[in-house]
Amino acid sequence: MKIKKMLSHSEIASFCSQTAMILNAGIGPEEGMNILLQDTKNPDGQSIITQIRDICAEGNTFYEAIEATDVFPEYVLHMIKLGETSGNLDVVMQSLADYYEHQQNISDGIHNAILYPMIMIAMMLVVILVLITKVLPIFNQVFEQLGTEMNAFSLSLLKFGSNINRYAVLLIVLLCILALCYLYFTKTTGGKAIFTRFAAVFPLTRGLYDQIATSKFASGLAMNLKSGTDTYTGLGLLANLVENPRLEAKIIACRDAISAGANFSDALQDANIFSSLYSRMISVGFRTGSIDTVMDRIAYQYEKEIDDRIRHLIAILEPTLVIILSLIVGMILLSVILPLMGIMSSIG
Repeated sequence: MKIKKMLSHSEIASFCSQTAMILNAGIGPEEGMNILLQDTKNPDGQSIITQIRDICAEGNTFYEAIEATDVFPEYVLHMIKLGETSGNLDVVMQSLADYYEHQQNISDGIHNAILYPMIMIAMMLVVILVLITKVLPIFNQVFEQLGTEMNAFSLSLLKFGSNINRYAVLLIVLLCILALCYLYFTKTTGGKAIFTRFAAVFPLTRGLYDQIATSKFASGLAMNLKSGTDTYTGLGLLANLVENPRLEAKIIACRDAISAGANFSDALQDANIFSSLYSRMISVGFRTGSIDTVMDRIAYQYEKEIDDRIRHLIAILEPTLVIILSLIVGMILLSVILPLMGIMSSIG
């Protein structure tokens, strides 16, 4: 945990889960923070919990203590304030824990889907660079000793390798810049937001990120319904949370329909946020009074579909990248080995 830096999804989930258990046991926030403090080993985490405890000890509300830390997102602050006002703080904290654990699972899946091909591509580049900068010059010397030269393709690769050796410093600087960009877009809040916005409109990733945004909406809506938030207010919060412009527009349209007098299930169906099957499930849940349970089930199904889609993507990428690497390395080696074999045969 880092002070003055927004907590990660896993850190928020852990804090909310432990706090929910403490509140369920009938222990107040001040005493509960003392309990958490005894089990927290991280110095930054201890500092945050100590700050919350001290503010609560001064007679302030738990919401005011959480807000003063400046490490929790606006959505968490709003839900905690709502939970304290309604007397359902324990329910809200557990719902927040479930929600952010769900978001962490999705983030981990996306991270693995991105990291694996990047490692494979990096390995490909290293192998190719070694071939054209170290191996091809050796073959070139062999050809020169035999009184001939390599074919045009091999010579162009050799020339390219010589340029890489000449500008090795610039190449290293470029690799460092790429590494910094990767860290920015995967480790910082602003970078993650920019990456998510880009992925939401990029044709190759748009479908997956539409599904992720809808899953986030379903999970967040289930949490809002459990905590007693009215649907109009809840939709306003979730419109800013999904980080997807197309889904934001649909949520706003749904909210406007509710404001105009439509019931919740009809507004959701008309906004075309969910598939027809899920829309029918919501309609049934609305009539039976189990809409929060239905939304939980829909969120779980979306998470499962996203996991399956990511695993399928990795299963395709793995053999594809191996095949590409094999073809490139094979082309480079064959471009020099076959002519060399021909020369050796003629000599023999």
